[in-house]
Amino acid sequence: MDTPLTPVPGERPQEPRVPRTRRRDRHGRGMRGPVAPPQVPLSASRAELFGDLVQDSVERLERRWPQLAEVEFVVAEVPGPPGGADASWSDEAVPLGGVVTGQPGRPPRILVYRRPVEIRTKSRDERALLVHEIVVEQVAELLGLAPETVDPRYGED
Repeated sequence: MDTPLTPVPGERPQEPRVPRTRRRDRHGRGMRGPVAPPQVPLSASRAELFGDLVQDSVERLERRWPQLAEVEFVVAEVPGPPGGADASWSDEAVPLGGVVTGQPGRPPRILVYRRPVEIRTKSRDERALLVHEIVVEQVAELLGLAPETVDPRYGED
């Protein structure tokens, strides 16, 4: 009985096929690489860039208020309907942020809603200023202080 690797008399023995690695594409220009390296902002999504704005604002405030290290900052896409999931929408203004007080075993949370903020701003600088104002206002509400006390530069920009 012949096995597949045993040569048949009169036939050329076949070598096992090994997959080739491609070094160039079919046009001879080389393999395509990423459009931009990961550290370049082109490769970051809008949600990641927005999260970076929130993180920058939080880091600014944590230097002055170390107790904010225990607070969880969350970026959400859009707020839910006022009054919970079972309630209907009303003519109230759409919130840009919110505070969820801490529960036993759960830290307090500050929410920043990405889509309403993006709709209200035209440039990255405007967005950064608005995000910082929202974070300052929510931290002030959580701590029971005035926004000017949380950040002395609040409202100057």
